[in-house]
Amino acid sequence: QVHLVESGGGLVQPGGSLRLSCKDSGSTLENYAIGWFRQAPGKEREGISCISSIASRDNVTYYGDPVKGRFTISRDTAKNTVNLQMTSLTPDDTGVYYCAAVWSPNRVSVWRVCQQYEPDYWGQGTQVTVSS
Repeated sequence: QVHLVESGGGLVQPGGSLRLSCKDSGSTLENYAIGWFRQAPGKEREGISCISSIASRDNVTYYGDPVKGRFTISRDTAKNTVNLQMTSLTPDDTGVYYCAAVWSPNRVSVWRVCQQYEPDYWGQGTQVTVSS
């Protein structure tokens, strides 16, 4: 059973950085592609960054245009977590950030993980507020 828990959200000034973590306390994430999604106030949830599963041996990442060049997704296999390092934050990055898992032991398009597939599991979300 996958149980995702996000952490690392908070209040940060424009231009600042935060690192979000997504940890699975129920099992390993080896067979799951992991995505970070966010929902800004009054907007639909959007996929912003995704990473392929360990089992696929693909080691592929995807970034949405709003975060490309500023955010970095990575896995820490020892801690069974997926991190999202966020830099150069702006007020437009404000929202609730969710991690989600998509079953994909074989190669899969991480673009589809972020933009098309309905994840199998979701975390509860963590609030990120960028404000001066």
